[in-house]
Amino acid sequence: MIPVYRGLRSLPPDFGPAVAAIGNFDGVHLGHREILSAVVAEARQREMKAVAITFDPHPEQFLRPDHAPGLLTPMDHRIRLLSETGIDAVVILLFDEALARLTARQFVEWVLGDALGIAGLHEGGNFRFGNKAEAGVLELADFGRELGFRLTVHPAVHTHGLEVSSSAIREMVSAGDMRRARWMLGRPFSIVSTQKRDRGVGSQLLVPTINFAAYEGLVPAYGIYVTQLRIGQNRRPARCFQAVTSLGMRPTFEGAGFSIETHILNFEPVEMDETTPLELEFLVRLRDEEKFDSTEALKVQIMKDIARAQRYFRRATP
Repeated sequence: MIPVYRGLRSLPPDFGPAVAAIGNFDGVHLGHREILSAVVAEARQREMKAVAITFDPHPEQFLRPDHAPGLLTPMDHRIRLLSETGIDAVVILLFDEALARLTARQFVEWVLGDALGIAGLHEGGNFRFGNKAEAGVLELADFGRELGFRLTVHPAVHTHGLEVSSSAIREMVSAGDMRRARWMLGRPFSIVSTQKRDRGVGSQLLVPTINFAAYEGLVPAYGIYVTQLRIGQNRRPARCFQAVTSLGMRPTFEGAGFSIETHILNFEPVEMDETTPLELEFLVRLRDEEKFDSTEALKVQIMKDIARAQRYFRRATP
């Protein structure tokens, strides 16, 4: 894993010079990856560090907590995805009252200049910074000319005729549109969590399931999904299982509460416990969650869902 610096005080005194991009990088989508690829290319050419600078919490969670978006990638997941882009380090700026109050000039001089030694910067055209988002890329370019760093502004990335953005992906995930979310992310939308040891609804119906622990990020629209479960530490672990997942409030069982239950289609014995990282990739939504008149009716529907998931994977396998 690449170095991760949490807060400016954790930086070594000789951190710079560096080429960087600043952003929330929520989702680490195709647009983010294009910018970070350019950061890495310039850093290699200039023999400098390539750095992703992000924020914790998300600025909206601090400034407008009642209106803050659900996160596509909570911080640990985001760091792992950022580390796959070729960058050399992640710097997490702790977004608090002191950081929020910095003027644009103070942010550039104190954070980018004095603390980080930024020599090159890459941003999207909609980048805003400084107190109350007072400045944009035009002002940032002026600061760059004054203070001696290069700014490269990148246009928005489009795929399938759609402009890629974290907010657009959130809307798609919230609607259960996993296909278009995958287009923009460049990979399936996924959540990373651990196993919760309890008897889920599936187990009660003799359909064994893995039940996920509480998850802090954005989840898809409630319903039944074809999924893929990866078990282990790495982004591409050896153990990958085809699955079908129920996500929601389990309406057939009064007071059951929210759950994420995954039934593995091609299960083989695998060693895991409550600390084993699980990554669940959402491939396609099969249906809404429903309230059934009996557990027998629910079990019949679960068998149909499993059969549809199996057909999906048969078609997807070359």
